[in-house]
Amino acid sequence: MENNTVYHIPVMLSECLEGLNIHPDGVYVDVTFGGGGHSRAIFDRLSEKGMLISFDQDPDAAKNTWEAPNFKFVPANFSFLANHLKLMGIKQVDGILADLGVSSHQFDAEERGFSIRSNAQLDMRMNQSGELSAFNVVNEYPEDQISRLLHVYGEIKNSRRVAAEIVKAREVRKLKTTGELIDLIAPFAPKFKEHKYYAQIFQAIRIEVNQEMPVLERFLEQTADVLKPGGRLVVMSYHSLEDRLVKNYMKRGSLTGEITKDFFGNILKPFTEVNRHPIAPAEQEIELNQRARSAKLRIAERNER
Repeated sequence: MENNTVYHIPVMLSECLEGLNIHPDGVYVDVTFGGGGHSRAIFDRLSEKGMLISFDQDPDAAKNTWEAPNFKFVPANFSFLANHLKLMGIKQVDGILADLGVSSHQFDAEERGFSIRSNAQLDMRMNQSGELSAFNVVNEYPEDQISRLLHVYGEIKNSRRVAAEIVKAREVRKLKTTGELIDLIAPFAPKFKEHKYYAQIFQAIRIEVNQEMPVLERFLEQTADVLKPGGRLVVMSYHSLEDRLVKNYMKRGSLTGEITKDFFGNILKPFTEVNRHPIAPAEQEIELNQRARSAKLRIAERNER
């Protein structure tokens, strides 16, 4: 099977593989399978003794899997990483990869409502069986909650005005489509930066719908126990909120960035950064895949316990 670049072009593929420092007989986890591009490349570097376990909560991703004795696909959110590994009888692994971006397929599937380029139902659920959708957020959340998530998750400066307008409009008629939402927020967008503004608002709603920040926090906190000493954690993020959490955890061992010490004053730091500064995609890759432009890759190695 070849990499499914129609579904999703794997970002910084060679950098991710190098970061994982793959041992052919090792056990590796790709917690964001998507189109299987990263997973397949990892799998191709494993021997028959090695194993790859891939996670994805999106049912569409399962269509990109393949059959092999040493490949396991888990149709679940990666916040349940440790539980599923335990069910498989796996205590620790040699490497974990997380590509936190929305897949090209999810953006391009108009009916999913992720893209600002099409007029679709307000959905944005990565897990199609999830109860919370963009429709619920836009039409049911209190004004102050909408304002807060737009400000925090989308870095929208005029979030209060936008939230007030959303609440005012939905009192007359429920907002049902992405096109209706864009028409409503268009007057608040900075001139010549409209598309970026719409994307920031969509990002904020998507993060809330999928609870992306709490999920990332739960995932990161599990990695120290799941990885073997010397094992690699490779995480690619696409916005500053995600990158800050990843940076804090890799650098300080805490999500807040605070240093914690044991009874004797020793710093409790489960990881050592392999790259002190995030790796960015090359200009050539960005030219071929515009969705790579905001990617930041961080790599850390599990310390001895």
